[in-house]
Amino acid sequence: MKRSIAILGEYTPTFQPHVSTNAAIEHSRSASVDVDATWVSTEEIDQTLFERFSGIWVAPGSPYKNMDKTLWAIRYARENGVACFGTCGGFQHMIIEYARNVLGFKDASHAEYDLEASNLFISQLACALAGREMELTFSPGSRVAEIYGAMSATEEYYCNFGVNPNYVSLLKSGPLKITGSDSEGEIRVTELPGHPFFLGTLFVPQTRSTAKQPHPLVTAFMRAVDETRSGVGAA
Repeated sequence: MKRSIAILGEYTPTFQPHVSTNAAIEHSRSASVDVDATWVSTEEIDQTLFERFSGIWVAPGSPYKNMDKTLWAIRYARENGVACFGTCGGFQHMIIEYARNVLGFKDASHAEYDLEASNLFISQLACALAGREMELTFSPGSRVAEIYGAMSATEEYYCNFGVNPNYVSLLKSGPLKITGSDSEGEIRVTELPGHPFFLGTLFVPQTRSTAKQPHPLVTAFMRAVDETRSGVGAA
């Protein structure tokens, strides 16, 4: 059975990260990873999502139309071994879902939705990263280092929000691992050990993908989806 990815987000044809997402998927498909992808608006997420799709890519471009449905999809993927990739806004929402449902902060929030929330796990960056390229360092033995085949990389950002420094120690207290950081030590990659593929990046790897060099993270995600066993259904 052919696998298919749901790209969760509000597709905007003039937003470069969305255009790059489509292009990066095609680049990896041409590298013999035969997986389809369909954009699904967050307000259209329902209980049949995982009957129709074998993996989810939580896309850049938040705030989303429906945060709660997005968090439900991320949680389902995390708890049921479904491949989940989050970039930029997707990474941020993976942090919120984890904070709420693993760390127990039911009111964990994102400053883009509620600037006055009491537990802002995602806050506005002191220095916006939109349009910047930065070098990253990966943790030894991490999934992300294995995928890149290197301990560092340079990637591009489109975001103005990131992990609130006040909550870093809490994030480190659970099973989610921080496996990539920038030169200032800020969190840029997280992954869940033991999961087929549950990885988030604050940067937008798809913008650096080309037909000649498909991005390794995109290809690794699509291969994880392709290798997912059949029979995944909604809870």
